[in-house]
Amino acid sequence: MPSTEESKSTQSAPNPVDVVAWDWPTRAFHWLLVALVATAWATFEFSEEIGDSVLKWHRWTGLLILTLLVWRLLWGFFGTSTSRFSNFVPSLTTLFSYSKAATRGQEPKFLGHNPLGSVMILALLALLITQASLGLFTVEHNDLTAGPLYLFISEAGRKTASSWHGFLFETVTIWLIGIHIAVNIAFALLRKEPLIKAMLTGQKPASNYVDADEADVVARPLLRAAVLLAFAAVMVFGGIWAVGGRFLSMRLW
Repeated sequence: MPSTEESKSTQSAPNPVDVVAWDWPTRAFHWLLVALVATAWATFEFSEEIGDSVLKWHRWTGLLILTLLVWRLLWGFFGTSTSRFSNFVPSLTTLFSYSKAATRGQEPKFLGHNPLGSVMILALLALLITQASLGLFTVEHNDLTAGPLYLFISEAGRKTASSWHGFLFETVTIWLIGIHIAVNIAFALLRKEPLIKAMLTGQKPASNYVDADEADVVARPLLRAAVLLAFAAVMVFGGIWAVGGRFLSMRLW
């Protein structure tokens, strides 16, 4: 039988601790982007039902999405370690090795994005940036439903931009989003990795992660995030205004 001291030691052993995986700004970006993409879809599909025949809500949502994406690019250089591109963009060798191990159920654990997750995130960011940028030049019905920069390209260019703007979402982006959600659920159920929960709480159980034991959170993350968000807004809205973009038909009142 174990001694009294051993029993007390076993009873008082601490439970596995959680470590920081994602900072607050990264998590806020993730869920706000989800909400805005859903809003962009809804304000287009149900524009007549909400009395918005000129799509002003859809277009403003698109500008907010673009601003948020520019912020994420900046955060990828100046944010917390797990959010920096330098720490989660995988090499082809790493991607191949991880994929091979995953097929056997022996993939290593990552504190941040695993290699396959990194590819998915980069693909979604690229697609959403492309689609939001195309929205600046689109014309849905007439001049009143046009993006703020539509006058800077030819009519043929506007038709091309409008076509690709819709095509990318309906045939690529929405399917990638579905795959992304399904894989996260599968990892939670089959691999017991709380990927979705971690993006809500910012924490993961302590483990032998191959990339880092814990995220290196930047000093004053909220202040830094706010400054970068202001800079992103200036880049998007200020840039459109500086080149003579057309906001008049997008008034919200």
